Amino acid sequence: MRTALVIGTGLIGTSAALALAARGVVVHLADHDPEQARTAAALGAGTDETPEGPVDLAIVAAPPAHVAATLADAMSRGLARGYLDVASVKGGPRRELEALGLDLTPYIGTHPMSGREKSGPLAASGDLFEGRPWVLTPTRDTDTEVLNLALELVSHCRAVPVVMDADAHDRAVALVSHMPHLVSSMVAARLEHAEETAVRLCGQGIRDVTRIAASDPRMWIDILSANPGPVADLLADVSADLDETVRALRALQSSDEAKRREGAGGIEDVLRRGNAGQVRVPGKHGSAPRVYEVVAVLIDDQPGQLARIFADAGMAGVNIEDVRIEHATGQQAGLVQLMVEPKAVPVLGAALRERGWALRQ
Repeated sequence: MRTALVIGTGLIGTSAALALAARGVVVHLADHDPEQARTAAALGAGTDETPEGPVDLAIVAAPPAHVAATLADAMSRGLARGYLDVASVKGGPRRELEALGLDLTPYIGTHPMSGREKSGPLAASGDLFEGRPWVLTPTRDTDTEVLNLALELVSHCRAVPVVMDADAHDRAVALVSHMPHLVSSMVAARLEHAEETAVRLCGQGIRDVTRIAASDPRMWIDILSANPGPVADLLADVSADLDETVRALRALQSSDEAKRREGAGGIEDVLRRGNAGQVRVPGKHGSAPRVYEVVAVLIDDQPGQLARIFADAGMAGVNIEDVRIEHATGQQAGLVQLMVEPKAVPVLGAALRERGWALRQ
């Protein structure tokens, strides 16, 4: 791939353009908002000048509702040898293109499984997709050259290609992305009118659950409008679990010992099923989840503290597998939780104490 055209210079489009430009591809940028394309160009994602002829690959990074129309326009104008989109829903846009009677041999639907709560070119990053799954949904009609161009794009973005059927993809993202986003928003909505004294007690748990609720509602209306059925089916299952959980909690309030035991059993059931589901979430680099132990370090909220901890861990020969930070309410301090292999715990603990860090047991 020598040339590419990115149509839509939001978070995903600009991030892909940055990755391609960094690897020597000449990238042209287009957007319905010319100022947004100019911003992406100023960030080094390419040029907002119109290509003189067909590029090797056109990447449509438009919302799902506009993908088919944008692709149809690009294909009718012969802007590229190959075309793909990066929308988070795949079945609907393809059916729309088929209904238009277009030749779809030069097209493949794709979806990079990565993003941020923020949108727009200023939130973009050339390493946004690194190590993340990038779904490809070829059909029997997809031209081999177009599939190879898509694989080259995924390689340039350092993502991991995953081939799926379009409708199977839509059911999967409903489960792992779309439904969780709505549940996160519903939990966060409970905080909107909560008393300030209660909100100030928020810890890392509520931050983890509500983090994705900060995303742009307009963007999510576009996404959910393109995949409503599978998401509604999953939420119906969640609703049934909620009903059972409410009944179990009410039973725990009963003065009848048998009802309380029944209620406790219901709560235990949902918690255990949650345990069973959580362990299926892929671990580091998409591998099978591994069990790490935590070394908790108390730090002051000052510049350079995290860098010092990581440097000291490196000097001790310990690899930090993951990290979480819990900020103390009303204090300029926090707790850094370093996840490491179990055998590394005594080594890291001793090294950090020797270098003056305060560890919490």
